[in-house]
Amino acid sequence: MTRSSEVRPEPQVRVAGFADLDAETAYRLWALRSEVFVVEQDCPYLDLDGRDLEPLTRHLWVEDDGRPVATLRLLDDGEALRIGRVATVAPARRQGLAAALVQVALDLAGERAVVLDAQSHLVDWYAAFGFAPSGRGFVEDGIPHTPMLRPGRAS
Repeated sequence: MTRSSEVRPEPQVRVAGFADLDAETAYRLWALRSEVFVVEQDCPYLDLDGRDLEPLTRHLWVEDDGRPVATLRLLDDGEALRIGRVATVAPARRQGLAAALVQVALDLAGERAVVLDAQSHLVDWYAAFGFAPSGRGFVEDGIPHTPMLRPGRAS
């Protein structure tokens, strides 16, 4: 079989609340976010905003050799769940890791509505998961964003 026709195994997505994260994993998740957003994208912002600690927040991540290489944060905003802090380290991109994280987040959401603020160049990518623009675009830390919604589903 040639390399181009090999099928990659589905990434194992891990899910935990803050209280269930061990200190090293928590540190590595926040270091990953800082590497991608603060260093690579040059967005100095307060990543540790307190929401990671909320009891209903779920941290999702994929590891390679025991180290997180992709992560996502799922928040409970009351009427909807919110996907945010989606990040993959550069060497692990284009392997479907972010897609696996988003799909597990949507599975966790079940019938609930899900919102996110997509970097605008990723609008079509999120649309493949059922999201649609839901408001006016805005610029955050010099990067255009588009609010998006995947409506809740009736039971």
